[in-house]
Amino acid sequence: MDQLLTLVPVPRVWIAVVLALVAVQRIAELFISRRHERALRAQGAVEYGAEHYPFIVAVHAGWLVALALWAALMPPGMNPAGIALYLLVQPLRAWVIASLGRYWTTRIISLPSAPLVRRGPYRFLKHPNYAVVVLEIALLPLALGAWPVAVLFSALNALVLWVRITAENRALAARG
Repeated sequence: MDQLLTLVPVPRVWIAVVLALVAVQRIAELFISRRHERALRAQGAVEYGAEHYPFIVAVHAGWLVALALWAALMPPGMNPAGIALYLLVQPLRAWVIASLGRYWTTRIISLPSAPLVRRGPYRFLKHPNYAVVVLEIALLPLALGAWPVAVLFSALNALVLWVRITAENRALAARG
């Protein structure tokens, strides 16, 4: 257990690189999502839960900003085991996106004529993307010794996910 809590001093630039890579990943995903959204809407897809989307964006952006502030203000350190666990979650994120294919977006966009996806991680979990997000929001701050960021943003994420999953379940139920 101590290995998961022990920070190794590192140059501050290493932390900046990690956070920059996470930000680039998220921005790339937004571009993919927007492309998918446009195509789905052109086919008659409907958005659900648009009113809560800004809160999700705020939580995720705030999480990265809080991590950057923590990294700027606290002694720089990384937990190698925590970084490794965070990196192990990334293939799960890719698996979710690949499994949904053209239906993956950061919004709840539902195409009534499309079948529900039941392959990949969707064989095992109804909302695997949210499981990945829960892990990421906790693991990366812990890997940087930012346990207050992990606690605060895990709680905020739980609130927005409760709203989000409720809306998504309604959208999926409408499709049968």
